[in-house]
Amino acid sequence: MKRLSENPGEALWVVFGFAAQAAFAARFIVQWLASEKAGRSTVPVSFWYISLLGGGMLLAYAIHRHDPVFILGQATGFFIYARNLYMIRREKLGNNKPTQA
Repeated sequence: MKRLSENPGEALWVVFGFAAQAAFAARFIVQWLASEKAGRSTVPVSFWYISLLGGGMLLAYAIHRHDPVFILGQATGFFIYARNLYMIRREKLGNNKPTQA
């Protein structure tokens, strides 16, 4: 690995990667605080938005790194987070019937 000081562009990507990881990890703090407040285990909607943000950032970082294992894992998670938000929105709009194939 080249020294990051020799490649400022790569150094920015590393900073971005750490920020992505921090955003992704923050979702657990949000979930923990919501559960403490509710007095029971719960997953707030903000957990899914933070998951989407952090997961999307990590996916971008994985693509930059050309890491197929990392890309597959983050892309799968990104789809799941988006799907959960879609189902929450559908339920709030009163259309909570599953679509038929």
